Amino acid sequence: MKLARKITFQLFEGILAGLMITIGCCVYLACSASGEIVGKIGGAVLFSVGLLAVCYFGFSLYTGKIGFIVTNHTKDDVSVLLLGLLGNVIAAAVFGIAIGYAIPSLRDTALNACNARLAQEWWQTLLRGVGCGILMYVAVALFKDKKTPLGIVFAIPAFILSGFEHSIADMGYFAIAGLYSAEALGFIWLVILGNTIGAVIIPLLRLVKPTTAQDCA
Repeated sequence: MKLARKITFQLFEGILAGLMITIGCCVYLACSASGEIVGKIGGAVLFSVGLLAVCYFGFSLYTGKIGFIVTNHTKDDVSVLLLGLLGNVIAAAVFGIAIGYAIPSLRDTALNACNARLAQEWWQTLLRGVGCGILMYVAVALFKDKKTPLGIVFAIPAFILSGFEHSIADMGYFAIAGLYSAEALGFIWLVILGNTIGAVIIPLLRLVKPTTAQDCA
């Protein structure tokens, strides 16, 4: 019973995180629908509400946790990560589909964005995922270490406006667009891989970083 409750809680935290990121997707789609740069910038900034909620409430977002698996990799850490990812997927799919029907205008905008994503070469998608993974780690690490939301407020718009790919957000976009295919699934897995690679780069470097002036010489 205790184990089942623990699993349920970890899954639910992932669902809440996925819900918040999908809400961020909705905001960005609504703001960027006109195609004007001002709208895109505004949408990118407001997308930050998703990660702000995740960090302040302690929800379980895969892209926010994967970088820390380098230094914290107990069975419980891995469980939280994987169950969180499952929850992220469930929330992005269910809420995204619902939003696609509730707000058809967002579905049209999401469909155009997703078709453009599927037109990318695989290595472009992977590298865009890496870029997002790096910025996600920076955002969450600054929040954890320095107790400041500034990393979130700047890093999130930075990855969106750079054209980088966030796996959970992309799940939301595809669900809103109503695109369910093997190609879309392959795209998402590539982004997850890219996010994972990008998120562990800085923590791995920090493990081997020289700690004394003599080491730096």
